[in-house]
Amino acid sequence: QVHPVESGGGSVQAGGSLRLSCVHSGNTKSAVSVGWFRQATGKEREGVAAIDYDRSATYLDSVKGRFTISRDNAKSTTYLQMNRLEPEDTAIYYCAATESGNWWSLKSSYYDYWGQGTQVTVSS
Repeated sequence: QVHPVESGGGSVQAGGSLRLSCVHSGNTKSAVSVGWFRQATGKEREGVAAIDYDRSATYLDSVKGRFTISRDNAKSTTYLQMNRLEPEDTAIYYCAATESGNWWSLKSSYYDYWGQGTQVTVSS
């Protein structure tokens, strides 16, 4: 099993930056793929970025060029660097993981393990 734990959320003004971290400890023998998702109030959860064990990554169109996903496999940690934040980025951000580490996906159904979420609030 994998146990994702997020950190790094907070409140910033539009144009600011935040870096989220996800420690996905547990099964260190299998390659783990990780996705970042977000859910704003009254909206469905959406995939923001995902990365596989070999660091191939994909992004939601609206965050391309602003967000960067990366990982440190030695630390079992995945990061989401968020720059030029917009009020529309306000949401609870979740880290998700699967032991099928050879691919990435922005679909929530691909992932088996979820963190508790961290709040990101961007004010205008």
